[in-house]
Parts: sequence; C-alpha cells; structure tokens
Amino acid sequence: MPTLVVSGAMMTCSFGVAPAALSATSAPTVTATSPAATVMDHVPVENIPPFGMCTTQSNPAVAAATAAALGVPTPSACIPNTTSPWTPGATATKINNFSALTSACTCNCMWGGVITITSPGQTVVSAS
Repeated sequence: MPTLVVSGAMMTCSFGVAPAALSATSAPTVTATSPAATVMDHVPVENIPPFGMCTTQSNPAVAAATAAALGVPTPSACIPNTTSPWTPGATATKINNFSALTSACTCNCMWGGVITITSPGQTVVSAS
C-alpha cells in the first residue's frame, strides 16, 4: 500500500537536474507528520518548486538557449508547468473531498517531464 505524502516530500522530474520539496497547501488542517497533500497540490511554484535546470528541448527556454548556443544542448532554468492534478491518487482516502496524494502518484509537466515522489516525507501513515 502506498504511503501518504506530506509537505516536505521530495520529488524529481525526469527532465530536471535537482530534487525539490513539495509544499502541501490544499489541506492545511489535516496532518500526518506534516500537512497532508492531495492530488490538487500540483500548482507550479506554489506546490511544485523548480527542479534546478530543465533539459528538455520541448521547453521553449531550453530550445532558445540551445539555439543561442548554435545547437549545443543547453539547459535553462526550470519553471514547472503542471496544469493537471497528480494521478492516480488514493482510491479510498479523501482529504477535503480530494484524493490523498500517495507515493505512487505522478504529475506531468507540459514540457514532457514526469514528476515522481522519491520520499513521501513520512513513513507512518498509509493510504488506499
């Protein structure tokens, strides 16, 4: 059974170069070891901070930097572009009417990256 994700959980992006910590804001009054997260905690910068530099050419900033470097792949600052909630979410555990975020969830960036949870922030509470 996947573990409930809380604020401070560590994430990575398949096109980012550094991990980042999740900031859970959708359920501030529900806590496990820290505020609990839901699938709605997907807002760029507010919930999902930058992952250092972005390396995908589908990101316009990376494409522009690469073009300026005469075709040499050039990473650019990561600004997550997540427009949809995390999936799949907990099937039975709801927080404020939203599925709880679990360690098995992923979130897609518009530039093609897949964001995954690498450490849920706690190990005590499980969700289904």
